[in-house]
Amino acid sequence: MAHGKHKPVMIDMTPMVDIAFLLLIFFMATTQFKAPESIPILLPESHSVIKLPESDVVILTVGPKPENSLFWRLEPQPEVSIELSEMEKALVEARIRNPRLRIAIKAHKDAEFGVISDMMEILQKTNNTRFNLVTNFEDDGGGSSDEEPTSLRPVNHDLVRR
Repeated sequence: MAHGKHKPVMIDMTPMVDIAFLLLIFFMATTQFKAPESIPILLPESHSVIKLPESDVVILTVGPKPENSLFWRLEPQPEVSIELSEMEKALVEARIRNPRLRIAIKAHKDAEFGVISDMMEILQKTNNTRFNLVTNFEDDGGGSSDEEPTSLRPVNHDLVRR
């Protein structure tokens, strides 16, 4: 039996690479991407029943967006509007007049966090690293009260990492 020499088989891969790239371009061109969804943020409610003190407290209030108006209330005086740029000077003067002064931040639920972050930076700059956040009180029964915020949650800004 005579075995002849076999001729090597040559497979041309060019058409397969062309088809692969055509399919890739087709799928990239016809794909519809899902629109980015915003994730609702559920802020925690307080279970603490500590009442806001009646004296020796400054309440810094932040209104809803887009205005994010700021208000200053040094108990028992009425609430007045204040600019973020004036807050540092006002805090220093109030702390000089009353070293036992406590600070509370009360923000509307629709206020921008950037404004509150700026306020916390001013508090840190003026060495007021202990302040309270006023929250809405939530009963253990599960019902949330949208009425007047009544509870305080103490915050040590040194422990908060952004």
